Amino acid sequence: MSETAILFDATKCIGCSNCQVACKKWNELEAEESNCPSTYEDSSDLSPNTWITIKSRETAEGDTAKQLFSRRSCMHCTEAACVEVCPAGAVYHNQYGSVSHDKDKCIGCGYCVDFCPFNVPRLDTERISGVGKMSKCTLCTTPGLNRLAIGQKPACVEACPVSALIYGNRGELVAEGRRRITAFKSPHSGAYPEATLYGETELGGLHVLYVLPDSLEVYGLPKEPGFPILATIKQNYLGPVAWIAWGGVALLLAINVLVARARHIREQEEED
Repeated sequence: MSETAILFDATKCIGCSNCQVACKKWNELEAEESNCPSTYEDSSDLSPNTWITIKSRETAEGDTAKQLFSRRSCMHCTEAACVEVCPAGAVYHNQYGSVSHDKDKCIGCGYCVDFCPFNVPRLDTERISGVGKMSKCTLCTTPGLNRLAIGQKPACVEACPVSALIYGNRGELVAEGRRRITAFKSPHSGAYPEATLYGETELGGLHVLYVLPDSLEVYGLPKEPGFPILATIKQNYLGPVAWIAWGGVALLLAINVLVARARHIREQEEED
């Protein structure tokens, strides 16, 4: 199985939010109330129930204001810190090269949240209880909801009405991204002199590639996203500690249940 990816062309995006709606529908994610002032944004941030957001930014070109749209979701890194630090093996690279996660294995340690250079994963409950479960985009590879396994494109790609999202072989999409950037920068076009292809080499290669008409700073993307050295330390040395800590929490919860049950039985006997 060759590696696949998504190519997002920001020059084509119209901010319709169809991708967000399709993602929620296919992955059975709950709707959330929007608190964003912009009519182009359906959610202020990623959350356990929002795996894609469309961000809008305004820039000035002379006396003309331009609206730029960007897609925010999991980047599906080849050198993925979330995969490296997960002590339970709940986050992993799938056969397509993207990053999936198994909620049944997640122990709620929050390491993936701490070390993601793009600040993507979210926990659906408080991590201190040890029962939080990580959520993020899986590129539609969630077990039981795997569109790729049945020959379908990711839901967000299928729903895009203007082909701002393309799904296919990663190598071919890299080549297509390069072609578009070259065309944007050509003397005959000159439409986007700051155009950039993002994701070709970052963190070993991302499986969500970006064709951007402006600089990375405008889109809020790190120029050189780093793989934290501490992530390796966490995996090699602190990973076992997480298992011990989680086991301790589980033991305490079990003791609390037994104590509460014994107290309830004793109270019933006294009433009788």
